[in-house]
Amino acid sequence: MKTDTHPKYFQNAQIKCACGNIIKIGSVKEKIEIEICSNCHPFFTGNEKLIDTAGRVERFKARKAKADSPKTSKKK
Repeated sequence: MKTDTHPKYFQNAQIKCACGNIIKIGSVKEKIEIEICSNCHPFFTGNEKLIDTAGRVERFKARKAKADSPKTSKKK
């Protein structure tokens, strides 16, 4: 069998969330950065939290406002 086929395993790897929560686990990556964790996720906390990635909410509201506005018809 081949030797050294498995990646290095880090026993105390760190997962760092955007909220500041740090979780230590075993992983093949030494450091992992995530946007949301169980400490700040609305399902686990019970608090409503809007996660806006790259202005998606604003783009949706603009499209909705445009769709709701009265349309003008062009006649020749």
